[in-house]
Amino acid sequence: MKYSLILLFSILLSSAFAQQKQFTVDERGKYVHYEVVETKVGKDSLVSRAERFIKSNKKSFTKSTKTDSSVTSNGKMIIDKTILVASHPSGEVNYVFNFEAREGKYRYWITDLEYIPYNRNRYGNYVATTNIATPLEKAPGKLSAGTWKDILESVYSKATSLGENFKKTLATVQVENQPKKAQSISTKKW
Repeated sequence: MKYSLILLFSILLSSAFAQQKQFTVDERGKYVHYEVVETKVGKDSLVSRAERFIKSNKKSFTKSTKTDSSVTSNGKMIIDKTILVASHPSGEVNYVFNFEAREGKYRYWITDLEYIPYNRNRYGNYVATTNIATPLEKAPGKLSAGTWKDILESVYSKATSLGENFKKTLATVQVENQPKKAQSISTKKW
């Protein structure tokens, strides 16, 4: 009995201190979500699919630039804070989404993550408190360390889900909807 309680306590303790998944750091010291994917799709098709993905998510991406083998876009994701059942936006994270393609593979990365906190205004809406963004690499003081850890975990989960959606979009064949030719109706034949 004593050993089973010690075993149970050690399992609970190890799960409490389990390390969460975190962003990796690039050569500039910035957090980055980076992935290289092997594929059988051609380079031109990958670039057009990536551009279509960015255009289809107009709420997330603001402006983008395209070359013959790459697409770069600025984006924004809203971070939610959940208390019991209710949730509200706690801030937004601005980022840069980069995509490069070669024959047989492509890579994408999300970097330059900057956080802007939200507060409720006098009308009850959540709006940005400032225009100055704080890079996610900058560690806060001891008082807000727990909140900052929650923000980092939320940003990481949203970045990975964005990456998964992006990979699904590039893997599927998309057929463009051609507008149907309007048929003329003859009133003389019936």
